Amino acid sequence: MTAFSQFDITIYLQFLVGLFAIVNPVGIMPVFVSLTSHLTESERIKTAATANIAVAVILIVSLLMGQWLLDMFSISLDSFRIAGGMLLLSIAFAMMNGKLGDHKQNQQEKSENASREQVGVVPLAMPLMAGPGAISSTIVLGTEHSGFLDILAISATIVVFSLFAWALFRSAPYIVRLLGQTGINVITRIMGLILGALGIEFIVHGVRGALPGLA
Repeated sequence: MTAFSQFDITIYLQFLVGLFAIVNPVGIMPVFVSLTSHLTESERIKTAATANIAVAVILIVSLLMGQWLLDMFSISLDSFRIAGGMLLLSIAFAMMNGKLGDHKQNQQEKSENASREQVGVVPLAMPLMAGPGAISSTIVLGTEHSGFLDILAISATIVVFSLFAWALFRSAPYIVRLLGQTGINVITRIMGLILGALGIEFIVHGVRGALPGLA
């Protein structure tokens, strides 16, 4: 097939929805508000922009280097799918239990980053947003669809996601007050359910590829 025949917009729409489920920017908004509570309005907006630019850069670099990393460690795509699916499931279970960011950042990372004025890159961009789940999903999709148009489309999808997340973060104080903790927890659990289904799909496709006799 040519790069043109492989191009399917639904793949990238599914990836966009998957990123929202994995990253869960609505669930991270209370964390963002807490981390930037000491900043002025202009500083908070700048931090939101820094965080989402960093997310776009991290994911696009992962997209471009994903196949090279797999080849360097002699890891098959199917094995990576299975590992990525298990990771997504673990994040999904944490989200369905109502945990907003604890599964993406350990206590040591929290204590190290709590005193930093610039929280846009660490811990917001990484590990809270561009964490292992988002990175592994990006690598899997980039490896499956490696044509020039596909890479451009995936990169554009990442940029669109970052723009949406930036808009959410800009309005974070108002949205958090509007939804309340209960509303945010409900959204987090729904995103966790979607993410769990994506994780199972990853595992099923990986097992079918690695063990074709089971299919």
